[in-house]
Amino acid sequence: METKWLEDFVSLAETRSFSRSAQLRHITQPAFSRRIQSLEAWAGTDLVDRSSYPTRLTPAGQTLYDQSLEMLQALQTTRAMLRGHATAGHDVIEFAVPHTLAFTFFPAWMSSLRESFGPIKSRLIALNVHDAVMRLVEGGCDVLIAYHHASQPLQLDPDRYEMVRLGQEMLAPYVKADADGAPLFCLPGRPGQPLPYLGYAPGAYLGRVADLILKDAGTAIHLDRVYETDMAEGLKVMALEGHGVAFLPYSAVKKELRERKLVKATPPGMTGLELLMDVRAYRGKPSTKEASKGPAQALWAFLEAQSAAA
Repeated sequence: METKWLEDFVSLAETRSFSRSAQLRHITQPAFSRRIQSLEAWAGTDLVDRSSYPTRLTPAGQTLYDQSLEMLQALQTTRAMLRGHATAGHDVIEFAVPHTLAFTFFPAWMSSLRESFGPIKSRLIALNVHDAVMRLVEGGCDVLIAYHHASQPLQLDPDRYEMVRLGQEMLAPYVKADADGAPLFCLPGRPGQPLPYLGYAPGAYLGRVADLILKDAGTAIHLDRVYETDMAEGLKVMALEGHGVAFLPYSAVKKELRERKLVKATPPGMTGLELLMDVRAYRGKPSTKEASKGPAQALWAFLEAQSAAA
């Protein structure tokens, strides 16, 4: 039996909805249902009455729910006690950051933070978006930093998590510049002659945003996907080698734009092929039973004040 099964079960008991709990737990509904079934197999009895809607617990399920709250609280308290022994790392703030932001936004943001906030000890945990979110949900970091767009929100319960806005980032199409500084490939392309497209792997957050840009473009865009990866840095390297068009965040390409190694893949006057996203920080709301890490609490208070003043 895994503790995440208990966390899933508690979520289901409180939302009374498989679909809503699957969203909050950041997994697909089929995968969420399988976890509940695995917990029932471990318990040896039905825990959920599936004949009713909204979902109800069986008597056995109610008993497990009551016990789960105590067990999970005990585990959280134990983890806090164990972390208290690690005094050397108590003043280190742990950030879970998706790979693209870890390579682009985070280093410059940390430099400006040290100038305005003061010295800070940090640990960067670079992950894909899903795993970075789960790191926060499972209590494995102090702060999550992630992109946000209204069309692709992170499913974090505002009753359990709080957010501050750190800045904005533009996603747009870029290509290698030719010898004259013009784009090697120029959108929108032509029917029968699509432009080589360097895309994100299925499920990548920036890939979903890029798909939205292309879907909402005011004109037909002709692209042929010739390469994909889930990392923007990987797409940038391929674009620099002249392999095609890539949608990249501005912070990833600003140096190459200054050096004229990359240019926008759109002709002058063409609009509608870029999208502005927020960069946001999230943290779990502090529990009254567990004191927040001092440096992390001080940083969050500073970020809230900075956001309010912006």
